[in-house]
Amino acid sequence: MGEGKTVKCLVWDLDNTLWDGTLLEDSAVTLRPRAQDVLAELDRRGILLSVASKNEPADALLKLKELGLEEYFLAPQIGWGSKADSVQEIARRLNLGLDTFAFIDDQPAEREEVVFVSPEVRVYDASAYLDILDYPEFMPRFVTEDSRLRRRMYREDIARSDAETGFCGSREDFLRTLDMHLTLSAVAEGDLERVEELTLRTSQLNSTGAVFSYEALCGFISSPDHLFLVADMGDKFGDYGKIGLILAEKGEKSLRIKLLLMSCRVMTRGVGSALLCWLTGYAAARGLALEADFVPTSRNRIMYITYKLMGFEDVDGTLHYRGAPREVPDYLQLDSMV
Repeated sequence: MGEGKTVKCLVWDLDNTLWDGTLLEDSAVTLRPRAQDVLAELDRRGILLSVASKNEPADALLKLKELGLEEYFLAPQIGWGSKADSVQEIARRLNLGLDTFAFIDDQPAEREEVVFVSPEVRVYDASAYLDILDYPEFMPRFVTEDSRLRRRMYREDIARSDAETGFCGSREDFLRTLDMHLTLSAVAEGDLERVEELTLRTSQLNSTGAVFSYEALCGFISSPDHLFLVADMGDKFGDYGKIGLILAEKGEKSLRIKLLLMSCRVMTRGVGSALLCWLTGYAAARGLALEADFVPTSRNRIMYITYKLMGFEDVDGTLHYRGAPREVPDYLQLDSMV
């Protein structure tokens, strides 16, 4: 299981877990004591919530609405299929790794099946629903503005995905319809909590797998030897918040990218390519060669592919960019405050 990582999504069973009773047998089920308080606090901390339940979908969703809880749950999977499959489908819909998922259910057999199919998922007996708020994996070090808005942002992401599914045309044509705007600015002290959170939460789109503490990040703000930038993004569906980070070391003859990372929520939006295009221009304007560190992990191969597609060559473990500066793709507006 994914010990050591903060849980990003907690998937709830319903019958005798979120509420007391079995909905099919008695529609007058009652919410378990303080369950709504638990949901509200997890939501405030930026931990996403979903449902995997064996129930009639319409009845269960109606009951959640009656209880005032429907809005808490993203991509709920309610039906008669395997809960293990449901957890995997939720992870796919939210574009999150299963090692950041947790599942709570009153039935040992259901928990065991989830772990058998996805051993990286953490599971909890329903009796622990009040205690999980005190478990370290549910206690992020900081609760940032992005944390508090995370559910809304993911709901907007689902709307984007649904729009893309129904779009007839190329991926680039769809991206042009989004009216995406990306802003690059120097990291300020007020950004550090979110920046640390990005390094802790991001694994698929982290070029070196590096994780930095708040204190280490603070030192880069005032360093004349580093370019330390944060990327904010929005589109016609809403704001993504702070979704990217660049840390580059300035040398006399080169600019070396020490860390490039992006939130998984922008994986299919071409943001990595856009940031690298901007960096090629930044380096060229100062007469610097552009280099990059890349440390392979079990999750970040997509970042290596992004570098290679952008024309970086791997020479003795260091990536080198040899070409002319590249233009930022026309499907995205990039504004630099640097």
